[in-house]
Amino acid sequence: MTAVAAPAGAPAARRFGAARWVAGRAIGAVFVLWAVATVTFFGIRLIPGDPAEAVLGGPGSRATAQALAQVRAEYGFDRPLWQQYLSEIGRLATGDLGTSYALRTKVTTLIGEQLGNTLILAAVSLIVAWLLAIGLALWATRGGRIAAGVATVLEVTAAAVPHFWLGTMLIIVFSATLGWLPATSVPGPAGLVLPVITLALPLAGFLGQSMRESMLAALEAPFVTSARARGESETGVRLRHALRHSALPGIALSGWAFGSLISGAVVVETVFSRPGLGRSLLSAVLVRDIPLVMGIVLVVALVYIIVTLVGDLAERIADPRLRQVQR
Repeated sequence: MTAVAAPAGAPAARRFGAARWVAGRAIGAVFVLWAVATVTFFGIRLIPGDPAEAVLGGPGSRATAQALAQVRAEYGFDRPLWQQYLSEIGRLATGDLGTSYALRTKVTTLIGEQLGNTLILAAVSLIVAWLLAIGLALWATRGGRIAAGVATVLEVTAAAVPHFWLGTMLIIVFSATLGWLPATSVPGPAGLVLPVITLALPLAGFLGQSMRESMLAALEAPFVTSARARGESETGVRLRHALRHSALPGIALSGWAFGSLISGAVVVETVFSRPGLGRSLLSAVLVRDIPLVMGIVLVVALVYIIVTLVGDLAERIADPRLRQVQR
């Protein structure tokens, strides 16, 4: 049998396609960071109050008019807004996130101290959400109509539950009533359980819905029929073939999912008094700590971009069709 040779330009075309894909993602990342910085800059200035007061300790500092005028001149608050914006964007472009008004500490230092806590919380929550969604999808597609109906109710209910309500209920049940877990975050695995469940359950509802529908479609696909004809067990069909196909929508949603977990951390870290970027962001917004707000939002956006990129790569690995040269 004569082997069919690959087209001479195929490797070059693949390299060009990969380079174009990377360049597109890089340009998109820069645009997203610029858009986030712009929206945050103008958004925080819509909050009532004088940013000069935030520098001097907040409205309760009773700063004199002379002190306020000096701070406005020093920080450029007396300049037109468009000049402040250009100055802020130029500073951020150099990687300088500035110094926190309220804490008098470099923003990079503050973020470095809190970033790990939030990433651990979000990563563990994403893993738990995936495990719950996979288990629910496998059970619902094999347990018949009753299992499918119960799974639908569980998915819709979980997806609709607000984080603050779920966290409060978990504290009442597992901390105040049963005394099994701490109501506030403590060092060690025990302090992660309730915050992780609070973040993971709503996300598991979203992932479970998409995975179950995709798995049902996969079980009717020709490649599954072929696997059954070869003598593959029903468990093997689901785990080796249908599960990979059904995971594709979830993988595609993982970037959005991680971003939603980071945003949900604002509520969860506050409810459980857990240190992290979410809690720090809420405190910074309340005192109009502009550099800290800007720094946290940009770092969160960067993490979202990185996770989305990893999700795209994972999707391309799981689905060979996406590795074809885009025309």
